[in-house]
Amino acid sequence: MAEDFVWVDFDLLESFMSDAFQAAGVPREDAQICAEVLITSDKRGIDSHGIGRFKRIYIDRIKDGILNTETNFEVVKDGPTTAVVDGHNGMGHVIGKRAMQTAIDKAKVYGMGMVAVRNSTHYGIAGYYSLMAAEAGMIGITGTNARPSIAPTFGVENMLGTNPLTIGFPTGEDFPFVLDCATSVSQRGKIEEYSRLGKTLPEGWVIGEDGSSKTDPGEVLKALVAGTAALAPLGGIGEETAGHKGYGYATVVEILSAALQNGSFMKDLLGHDAQGNKTPYPLGHFFIAINIEAFLGLETFKQIAGSILQGLRNSRKMPGAERIYTAGEKEHEQWLFRKNRGAKVDSKLQNELIEVRDEFDLDYHFDFED
Repeated sequence: MAEDFVWVDFDLLESFMSDAFQAAGVPREDAQICAEVLITSDKRGIDSHGIGRFKRIYIDRIKDGILNTETNFEVVKDGPTTAVVDGHNGMGHVIGKRAMQTAIDKAKVYGMGMVAVRNSTHYGIAGYYSLMAAEAGMIGITGTNARPSIAPTFGVENMLGTNPLTIGFPTGEDFPFVLDCATSVSQRGKIEEYSRLGKTLPEGWVIGEDGSSKTDPGEVLKALVAGTAALAPLGGIGEETAGHKGYGYATVVEILSAALQNGSFMKDLLGHDAQGNKTPYPLGHFFIAINIEAFLGLETFKQIAGSILQGLRNSRKMPGAERIYTAGEKEHEQWLFRKNRGAKVDSKLQNELIEVRDEFDLDYHFDFED
Protein backbone atom coordinates (compact mmCIF):
# COMPACT_ATOMS: atom_id res chain seq x y z
CA MET A 1 0.00 0.00 0.00
CA ALA A 2 1.37 3.44 -0.95
CA GLU A 3 1.99 5.70 2.01
CA ASP A 4 -0.44 8.63 2.09
CA PHE A 5 1.32 11.57 3.71
CA VAL A 6 2.39 15.18 3.22
CA TRP A 7 5.40 17.08 4.53
CA VAL A 8 4.57 19.75 7.11
CA ASP A 9 7.06 22.38 8.30
CA PHE A 10 8.70 21.57 11.64
CA ASP A 11 8.43 25.10 13.02
CA LEU A 12 4.72 25.25 12.17
CA LEU A 13 4.03 21.94 13.91
CA GLU A 14 6.10 22.83 16.97
CA SER A 15 4.32 26.16 17.31
CA PHE A 16 0.95 24.49 16.82
CA MET A 17 1.60 21.83 19.45
CA SER A 18 2.84 24.44 21.91
CA ASP A 19 -0.26 26.58 21.41
CA ALA A 20 -2.54 23.55 21.68
CA PHE A 21 -0.88 22.42 24.90
CA GLN A 22 -1.37 25.92 26.29
CA ALA A 23 -5.00 25.91 25.23
CA ALA A 24 -5.37 22.61 27.10
CA GLY A 25 -4.00 24.23 30.26
CA VAL A 26 -0.24 23.61 30.14
CA PRO A 27 1.82 26.68 31.18
CA ARG A 28 3.60 28.38 28.27
CA GLU A 29 7.18 27.38 29.16
CA ASP A 30 6.18 23.79 29.82
CA ALA A 31 4.13 23.65 26.61
CA GLN A 32 7.17 24.74 24.65
CA ILE A 33 9.25 21.95 26.22
CA CYS A 34 6.60 19.35 25.36
CA ALA A 35 6.41 20.53 21.76
CA GLU A 36 10.20 20.61 21.45
CA VAL A 37 10.61 17.02 22.66
CA LEU A 38 7.88 15.77 20.33
CA ILE A 39 9.15 17.57 17.23
CA THR A 40 12.68 16.31 17.92
CA SER A 41 11.33 12.81 17.36
CA ASP A 42 9.98 13.75 13.92
CA LYS A 43 13.20 15.55 13.04
CA ARG A 44 15.15 12.36 13.75
CA GLY A 45 12.79 10.25 11.66
CA ILE A 46 11.17 8.54 14.66
CA ASP A 47 7.61 9.01 13.44
CA SER A 48 6.16 6.72 16.10
CA HIS A 49 6.87 9.14 18.97
CA GLY A 50 6.37 12.65 17.62
CA ILE A 51 3.35 14.40 16.14
CA GLY A 52 1.73 10.98 15.77
CA ARG A 53 1.28 10.73 19.53
CA PHE A 54 0.48 14.37 20.22
CA LYS A 55 -3.31 14.03 20.41
CA ARG A 56 -3.89 10.48 21.62
CA ILE A 57 -1.18 10.21 24.27
CA TYR A 58 -1.18 13.79 25.57
CA ILE A 59 -4.16 15.95 24.58
CA ASP A 60 -6.68 13.14 25.05
CA ARG A 61 -5.21 12.14 28.41
CA ILE A 62 -5.38 15.74 29.59
CA LYS A 63 -9.05 15.81 28.59
CA ASP A 64 -9.60 12.49 30.38
CA GLY A 65 -8.22 14.00 33.58
CA ILE A 66 -5.39 11.49 33.94
CA LEU A 67 -2.53 13.81 32.94
CA ASN A 68 -1.92 16.96 34.97
CA THR A 69 -1.20 20.11 32.98
CA GLU A 70 0.52 21.78 35.95
CA THR A 71 3.77 19.92 36.61
CA ASN A 72 4.85 19.73 40.25
CA PHE A 73 8.53 18.68 40.11
CA GLU A 74 9.06 17.74 43.77
CA VAL A 75 12.56 16.78 44.88
CA VAL A 76 11.86 14.38 47.74
CA LYS A 77 15.48 13.40 48.37
CA ASP A 78 18.62 15.22 47.31
CA GLY A 79 22.31 14.40 47.61
CA PRO A 80 25.57 15.52 46.01
CA THR A 81 25.31 13.05 43.12
CA THR A 82 21.74 11.74 43.39
CA ALA A 83 18.14 12.86 43.67
CA VAL A 84 14.69 11.32 43.88
CA VAL A 85 11.85 13.24 42.23
CA ASP A 86 8.07 12.89 42.38
CA GLY A 87 6.42 14.21 39.22
CA HIS A 88 2.82 14.02 40.53
CA ASN A 89 1.54 12.82 37.13
CA GLY A 90 2.60 16.02 35.41
CA MET A 91 3.93 16.43 31.87
CA GLY A 92 6.59 13.76 31.35
CA HIS A 93 8.62 15.85 28.90
CA VAL A 94 8.96 18.64 31.47
CA ILE A 95 9.85 16.20 34.25
CA GLY A 96 12.34 14.39 32.03
CA LYS A 97 14.14 17.52 30.86
CA ARG A 98 14.45 18.92 34.40
CA ALA A 99 15.58 15.56 35.78
CA MET A 100 18.31 15.07 33.18
CA GLN A 101 19.46 18.66 33.62
CA THR A 102 19.69 18.00 37.36
CA ALA A 103 21.85 14.93 36.67
CA ILE A 104 24.05 16.96 34.30
CA ASP A 105 24.47 19.77 36.85
CA LYS A 106 25.53 17.27 39.52
CA ALA A 107 27.96 15.59 37.11
CA LYS A 108 29.59 18.95 36.32
CA VAL A 109 30.56 19.24 39.99
CA TYR A 110 31.04 15.65 41.13
CA GLY A 111 31.74 13.72 37.93
CA MET A 112 28.49 11.75 37.94
CA GLY A 113 24.83 12.42 38.60
CA MET A 114 21.74 10.22 38.76
CA VAL A 115 18.11 11.15 39.23
CA ALA A 116 15.31 8.65 39.84
CA VAL A 117 11.72 9.76 39.11
CA ARG A 118 8.36 8.39 40.22
CA ASN A 119 4.81 9.37 39.30
CA SER A 120 5.77 10.79 35.93
CA THR A 121 4.05 10.25 32.58
CA HIS A 122 5.08 9.40 29.02
CA TYR A 123 8.18 11.50 28.28
CA GLY A 124 8.48 11.10 24.51
CA ILE A 125 11.63 9.69 22.91
CA ALA A 126 14.17 8.62 25.51
CA GLY A 127 16.94 9.68 23.14
CA TYR A 128 16.09 13.34 23.71
CA TYR A 129 17.51 13.16 27.22
CA SER A 130 20.63 11.21 26.23
CA LEU A 131 21.21 13.86 23.56
CA MET A 132 21.03 16.52 26.27
CA ALA A 133 23.95 14.87 28.06
CA ALA A 134 25.92 14.30 24.85
CA GLU A 135 25.55 17.95 23.91
CA ALA A 136 26.89 18.85 27.37
CA GLY A 137 30.00 16.73 26.70
CA MET A 138 28.79 13.84 28.83
CA ILE A 139 27.61 10.26 28.61
CA GLY A 140 23.84 10.15 29.11
CA ILE A 141 21.78 7.13 30.11
CA THR A 142 18.05 6.99 30.66
CA GLY A 143 15.30 4.43 30.88
CA THR A 144 11.61 4.33 31.68
CA ASN A 145 9.01 1.73 32.46
CA ALA A 146 5.66 1.80 30.67
CA ARG A 147 2.23 0.19 30.67
CA PRO A 148 2.53 -3.60 30.40
CA SER A 149 3.20 -4.81 26.87
CA ILE A 150 6.00 -7.39 26.90
CA ALA A 151 5.52 -11.02 27.85
CA PRO A 152 8.35 -12.73 29.76
CA THR A 153 10.15 -15.44 27.80
CA PHE A 154 7.92 -18.55 27.64
CA GLY A 155 4.96 -16.43 28.78
CA VAL A 156 2.05 -14.88 26.88
CA GLU A 157 0.83 -12.29 29.42
CA ASN A 158 1.87 -8.66 28.96
CA MET A 159 3.79 -7.89 32.16
CA LEU A 160 6.63 -5.48 31.37
CA GLY A 161 6.62 -2.20 29.48
CA THR A 162 8.57 -1.65 26.28
CA ASN A 163 11.15 -0.17 28.67
CA PRO A 164 13.82 1.56 26.54
CA LEU A 165 17.41 1.63 27.76
CA THR A 166 19.00 4.57 26.00
CA ILE A 167 22.65 5.64 25.89
CA GLY A 168 24.23 8.65 24.19
CA PHE A 169 27.68 10.22 24.09
CA PRO A 170 29.64 12.75 22.05
CA THR A 171 31.97 11.56 19.30
CA GLY A 172 34.39 13.05 16.82
CA GLU A 173 31.68 12.69 14.18
CA ASP A 174 29.16 15.24 12.94
CA PHE A 175 26.61 13.58 15.23
CA PRO A 176 26.61 11.91 18.66
CA PHE A 177 26.20 8.20 19.24
CA VAL A 178 22.64 7.60 20.47
CA LEU A 179 21.27 4.11 21.01
CA ASP A 180 17.54 4.64 21.56
CA CYS A 181 15.42 1.53 21.35
CA ALA A 182 12.83 -0.44 23.24
CA THR A 183 13.63 -3.75 24.91
CA SER A 184 10.84 -5.32 22.83
CA VAL A 185 11.11 -6.31 19.17
CA SER A 186 8.84 -3.36 18.40
CA GLN A 187 6.66 -1.00 20.44
CA ARG A 188 3.12 0.36 20.55
CA GLY A 189 3.98 3.55 18.69
CA LYS A 190 5.28 1.54 15.73
CA ILE A 191 2.20 -0.68 15.76
CA GLU A 192 0.01 2.46 15.86
CA GLU A 193 1.93 3.72 12.82
CA TYR A 194 1.36 0.42 10.98
CA SER A 195 -2.33 0.62 11.85
CA ARG A 196 -2.63 4.16 10.47
CA LEU A 197 -0.94 3.06 7.25
CA GLY A 198 -2.93 -0.17 6.92
CA LYS A 199 0.21 -2.32 6.97
CA THR A 200 0.49 -5.89 8.26
CA LEU A 201 2.87 -6.52 11.17
CA PRO A 202 5.87 -8.81 10.62
CA GLU A 203 5.71 -12.28 12.14
CA GLY A 204 7.28 -12.51 15.59
CA TRP A 205 6.49 -9.01 16.84
CA VAL A 206 3.42 -9.96 18.86
CA ILE A 207 2.46 -13.18 20.64
CA GLY A 208 -1.14 -14.22 21.24
CA GLU A 209 -2.53 -16.24 24.15
CA ASP A 210 -2.15 -19.41 22.08
CA GLY A 211 1.56 -18.72 21.56
CA SER A 212 1.25 -17.81 17.86
CA SER A 213 2.18 -14.53 16.17
CA LYS A 214 -0.50 -11.88 15.58
CA THR A 215 -0.08 -9.60 12.57
CA ASP A 216 -3.20 -7.38 12.32
CA PRO A 217 -2.15 -4.06 13.93
CA GLY A 218 -5.71 -2.93 14.70
CA GLU A 219 -6.51 -6.19 16.44
CA VAL A 220 -3.16 -6.15 18.23
CA LEU A 221 -3.73 -2.66 19.68
CA LYS A 222 -7.06 -3.81 21.12
CA ALA A 223 -5.59 -7.09 22.34
CA LEU A 224 -2.73 -5.32 24.09
CA VAL A 225 -5.22 -3.24 26.06
CA ALA A 226 -7.35 -6.30 26.80
CA GLY A 227 -4.30 -8.27 27.87
CA THR A 228 -4.88 -11.01 25.29
CA ALA A 229 -1.68 -10.33 23.35
CA ALA A 230 1.81 -9.20 24.23
CA LEU A 231 4.89 -7.84 22.51
CA ALA A 232 7.83 -10.18 22.14
CA PRO A 233 10.98 -9.08 23.95
CA LEU A 234 14.03 -8.02 21.95
CA GLY A 235 15.31 -11.21 20.36
CA GLY A 236 11.86 -12.63 19.72
CA ILE A 237 9.58 -15.36 21.01
CA GLY A 238 11.30 -18.05 23.09
CA GLU A 239 15.06 -18.54 23.52
CA GLU A 240 16.17 -19.71 20.06
CA THR A 241 16.74 -16.13 18.88
CA ALA A 242 17.75 -14.92 22.37
CA GLY A 243 14.44 -13.41 23.47
CA HIS A 244 15.52 -14.08 27.06
CA LYS A 245 18.14 -11.35 26.68
CA GLY A 246 15.58 -8.69 25.78
CA TYR A 247 13.38 -9.97 28.60
CA GLY A 248 16.29 -9.59 31.02
CA TYR A 249 17.08 -6.02 29.93
CA ALA A 250 13.39 -5.06 30.13
CA THR A 251 13.37 -6.35 33.69
CA VAL A 252 16.48 -4.31 34.54
CA VAL A 253 14.77 -1.14 33.31
CA GLU A 254 11.57 -1.99 35.22
CA ILE A 255 13.50 -2.40 38.48
CA LEU A 256 15.60 0.76 38.03
CA SER A 257 12.45 2.70 37.11
CA ALA A 258 10.60 1.63 40.26
CA ALA A 259 12.73 0.18 43.03
CA LEU A 260 15.08 3.15 43.55
CA GLN A 261 12.22 5.63 43.99
CA ASN A 262 9.42 3.48 45.48
CA GLY A 263 7.49 3.85 42.24
CA SER A 264 4.76 1.91 40.47
CA PHE A 265 5.49 -1.06 38.22
CA MET A 266 3.99 -3.65 35.86
CA LYS A 267 0.22 -4.08 36.35
CA ASP A 268 -0.01 -0.84 38.37
CA LEU A 269 0.70 0.96 35.08
CA LEU A 270 -2.30 -0.34 33.14
CA GLY A 271 -4.04 3.04 33.04
CA HIS A 272 -7.36 1.78 34.38
CA ASP A 273 -8.82 0.38 37.58
CA ALA A 274 -10.65 -2.91 38.17
CA GLN A 275 -13.89 -1.35 36.93
CA GLY A 276 -12.28 -0.16 33.69
CA ASN A 277 -12.18 3.52 34.68
CA LYS A 278 -9.22 5.45 33.25
CA THR A 279 -6.44 6.24 35.72
CA PRO A 280 -3.04 7.95 35.40
CA TYR A 281 0.02 6.04 34.19
CA PRO A 282 2.43 6.78 37.09
CA LEU A 283 5.65 5.95 35.23
CA GLY A 284 9.13 5.86 36.64
CA HIS A 285 12.31 7.05 34.91
CA PHE A 286 16.01 7.19 35.69
CA PHE A 287 18.61 9.58 34.30
CA ILE A 288 22.39 9.23 34.54
CA ALA A 289 25.00 11.77 33.44
CA ILE A 290 28.71 10.92 33.43
CA ASN A 291 31.16 13.78 33.03
CA ILE A 292 33.85 12.59 30.64
CA GLU A 293 36.24 15.27 31.86
CA ALA A 294 36.28 13.49 35.24
CA PHE A 295 38.06 10.60 33.50
CA LEU A 296 40.15 12.15 30.73
CA GLY A 297 39.96 14.95 28.19
CA LEU A 298 36.71 15.18 26.25
CA GLU A 299 38.51 15.50 22.91
CA THR A 300 40.48 12.31 23.55
CA PHE A 301 37.26 10.43 24.32
CA LYS A 302 35.59 11.78 21.20
CA GLN A 303 38.57 10.82 19.03
CA ILE A 304 38.66 7.24 20.34
CA ALA A 305 34.89 6.84 20.14
CA GLY A 306 34.90 8.19 16.60
CA SER A 307 37.68 5.81 15.59
CA ILE A 308 35.71 2.84 16.94
CA LEU A 309 32.59 3.87 15.05
CA GLN A 310 34.49 4.51 11.83
CA GLY A 311 36.17 1.12 12.14
CA LEU A 312 32.78 -0.56 12.47
CA ARG A 313 31.36 1.24 9.46
CA ASN A 314 34.42 0.45 7.35
CA SER A 315 34.46 -3.26 8.17
CA ARG A 316 33.61 -5.91 5.57
CA LYS A 317 29.97 -5.89 4.50
CA MET A 318 27.70 -8.84 3.90
CA PRO A 319 26.92 -9.61 0.23
CA GLY A 320 24.34 -7.21 -1.15
CA ALA A 321 24.66 -4.69 1.71
CA GLU A 322 25.45 -1.12 0.70
CA ARG A 323 26.77 0.10 4.04
CA ILE A 324 27.11 -0.45 7.78
CA TYR A 325 25.60 2.05 10.19
CA THR A 326 26.33 2.99 13.79
CA ALA A 327 23.71 4.22 16.27
CA GLY A 328 22.59 7.79 15.66
CA GLU A 329 23.77 7.85 12.04
CA LYS A 330 20.42 7.10 10.43
CA GLU A 331 18.70 9.67 12.66
CA HIS A 332 21.30 12.27 11.63
CA GLU A 333 20.73 11.46 7.97
CA GLN A 334 16.99 11.72 8.47
CA TRP A 335 17.48 15.20 9.89
CA LEU A 336 19.59 16.23 6.88
CA PHE A 337 16.90 14.85 4.57
CA ARG A 338 13.97 16.34 6.45
CA LYS A 339 15.24 19.72 7.63
CA ASN A 340 13.94 21.48 4.51
CA ARG A 341 10.88 19.24 4.15
CA GLY A 342 9.38 18.87 7.62
CA ALA A 343 7.53 16.03 9.33
CA LYS A 344 5.58 13.26 7.63
CA VAL A 345 1.88 13.72 8.38
CA ASP A 346 -0.42 10.99 7.09
CA SER A 347 -4.13 11.47 6.39
CA LYS A 348 -5.26 10.30 9.84
CA LEU A 349 -2.85 12.68 11.54
CA GLN A 350 -4.04 15.48 9.29
CA ASN A 351 -7.56 14.91 10.61
CA GLU A 352 -6.29 14.83 14.19
CA LEU A 353 -4.49 18.16 13.77
CA ILE A 354 -7.61 19.75 12.33
CA GLU A 355 -9.70 18.29 15.15
CA VAL A 356 -7.42 19.72 17.84
CA ARG A 357 -7.21 23.08 16.07
CA ASP A 358 -10.98 23.39 15.79
CA GLU A 359 -11.58 22.20 19.35
CA PHE A 360 -9.31 24.89 20.79
CA ASP A 361 -10.20 27.49 18.12
CA LEU A 362 -6.55 28.01 17.16
CA ASP A 363 -5.64 30.34 14.30
CA TYR A 364 -3.80 27.89 12.05
CA HIS A 365 -4.19 26.82 8.43
CA PHE A 366 -2.37 23.78 7.05
CA ASP A 367 -1.34 23.46 3.42
CA PHE A 368 -2.88 19.99 3.20
CA GLU A 369 -6.33 21.60 3.60
CA ASP A 370 -6.04 23.32 0.21
